[in-house]
Amino acid sequence: MKKKVGFIIIPLILLAILGIWFLKNGKDTDTNVKKDTQQPQTEQNVVTDKIENGNTDKEEADFSLEETGLIDYEALAAYGLPVIVDYGSDSCIPCKQMAPVLEKMNEEMQEIAFVKFVDVWKNPEAAENVPIQVIPTQILFHADGTPFVPSDELAQKIQFDMYSSRDTGEHVFTVHQGGLTEEEMRLILNEMGVSD
Repeated sequence: MKKKVGFIIIPLILLAILGIWFLKNGKDTDTNVKKDTQQPQTEQNVVTDKIENGNTDKEEADFSLEETGLIDYEALAAYGLPVIVDYGSDSCIPCKQMAPVLEKMNEEMQEIAFVKFVDVWKNPEAAENVPIQVIPTQILFHADGTPFVPSDELAQKIQFDMYSSRDTGEHVFTVHQGGLTEEEMRLILNEMGVSD
């Protein structure tokens, strides 16, 4: 009797393991194919298409403040402008305090720098490609697409966190956690090459 039970259970366990493997790996492959072949033409796709075709005219760039999806930092880098993206919410107190600063800086920086805001409570998937631990958090990139590296003087005034790739050790993100004042944002933009 024990041999018959073992003879039945072992194949069932193997089938269960194979089934789980196919569910995990097969589903990801199908999802990737659907995303690549059936992706709707969004505003970000239009921007990416223009960049891939060599059209990075700043007048055609999207300088709007609010974003709802993943931000393509490579596409923004093609415009040759500094980037500050705030990941927050319109419901958290420090985020509400920073909102007027973001609005003012976005308005002033049209065609000079990208200043954007992503509400991660309304659009949690929009933060999947960045290291967000608390909100608000700002992601900072130089005009050449490299992560912002503050001077020692600025780093003494404002706390920054640097993230590196586990695989290569390459610096991939510079972030600031918490709200920024208008003065602090101007200091950062000045170090990014934007003059008042």
